[in-house]
Amino acid sequence: SLAENAAGGVDVELTAADRHETRAFDRVLIAVGRRPNTADLGLDQTRVTVNQRGFIEVDHQRRTGEPTIFSIGDVAGEPMLAHKATHEGRVAVETITGEPAAWEPAAIPAVVFTDPEIAWCGLTETQARTQGLDVEGTKFPWSASGRALTQARADGFTKLILQPGTKRVLGVALVGHGAGELIGEGVLAVEMGATAEDVSRSIHAHPTLSETVMESAELLFNTSPHYIARRR
Repeated sequence: SLAENAAGGVDVELTAADRHETRAFDRVLIAVGRRPNTADLGLDQTRVTVNQRGFIEVDHQRRTGEPTIFSIGDVAGEPMLAHKATHEGRVAVETITGEPAAWEPAAIPAVVFTDPEIAWCGLTETQARTQGLDVEGTKFPWSASGRALTQARADGFTKLILQPGTKRVLGVALVGHGAGELIGEGVLAVEMGATAEDVSRSIHAHPTLSETVMESAELLFNTSPHYIARRR
């Protein structure tokens, strides 16, 4: 909920899976969302079906209820991202040409191009709690990154979401200047089923921001050369 405060700002109530707090902001931008533009495509003359929100229903190969019609992109549903549409198009074309293909990504990256940027892929801690999944996380602050310090942009962190026991990387989150350029490594780790040990033993160039991904994994083993995590 929102409430204007005496200082002319806006008090916003924020609720997460594990906490509730109120914070003050100068302004609040509200995005009301988007609607799929499927109303005037003549779909009623085909066997193509749409859901209650107006998105076209497709199978794992992006085929609609009409076998000769495929659907990709925003109109085929969430997430409405250009790179998701591009990959869907590839799956659809490969299917049409008779090649084995299926839509089954383990992680789709998302980037908020604010300053600092926010990027994530795979499972988030909030999603894990909502689904009742047991996960553990490790977070490396950019204040311990030599590259971030030389850029005077130490306001960030790199976080790995791991499966207990196996330490498999289930998700990656980054906050910081240029985070969107780094999330691709997170996608690769999730898609390849990498473990924290795999990431920690993959040598990264120093000093770079990509090094924070490796050191985030190293924190799990207390082998990071630049940061000692506090044990709770």
